[in-house]
Amino acid sequence: MNNHSSRPDDVLLSVRDLHVAYGKAEVVHGLSMDVRAGEFVVVLGRNGAGKSTVMHAISGLVPKRSGTVSFAGQDLTHATSRQIVQSGIIQVLEGHRVFQTLSVEDNLMIGTYAKSPHGDRSKLAAIYELFPELAERKQQMASRLSGGQQQILAVAQGVIGEPKLLILDEPSAGLAPMVVDRILTVATELCAKGLAILLVEQLVEKALKHAHFAFLMETGRVAAAASSTEIGQGDLLHRVFLGGGEPLSESEK
Repeated sequence: MNNHSSRPDDVLLSVRDLHVAYGKAEVVHGLSMDVRAGEFVVVLGRNGAGKSTVMHAISGLVPKRSGTVSFAGQDLTHATSRQIVQSGIIQVLEGHRVFQTLSVEDNLMIGTYAKSPHGDRSKLAAIYELFPELAERKQQMASRLSGGQQQILAVAQGVIGEPKLLILDEPSAGLAPMVVDRILTVATELCAKGLAILLVEQLVEKALKHAHFAFLMETGRVAAAASSTEIGQGDLLHRVFLGGGEPLSESEK
């Protein structure tokens, strides 16, 4: 299952033969994937499959043992996290990580530093239009927000940095279904406007409903890559999540 023929040709992110290790233990084994401009891509797999590690390697948060990462034609394999953000990749980390002791608006202003070293208040109006629930609470301390509101703030903080690719790492973790739907709906709207989305998610059905394309990971490798419809209808998805799946051979993909 490896259907790239129906995808756009304009590759934005290209990951090739990526290997990542923690100490002597390699956890990602020769993974390759592409994300096209304006494409919504989801990475699925059981806990421990290496999904978040791949995202951290792309974002420069963990070192790569080998392999290459390029973005918009630029080699980012050895780039720093700051250089990667400035190139247009922003990752929203798992666990609604916001600055608890700052106001909602101050958190958003920090997000503007990705493009403007001194911040840019002119970006706030568009974000408040996209996230009206934050406009209502802009002077409220982030610590006083609910977990769902903090996650929405974390996503907004990423969006205000005007990335070309937004990586969402497990945005549903511990949140109510209504909040998850809200985040995925906003992500879909942003994708329709040209923003590429790379989503790591455990809620398989919700993720596949919104995504164009899916990578299914198992034990640090890509087990399948196909349209979200094909992945959702395939037997391998169920076998992987039930623990009986094996990575496909090259001839089977």
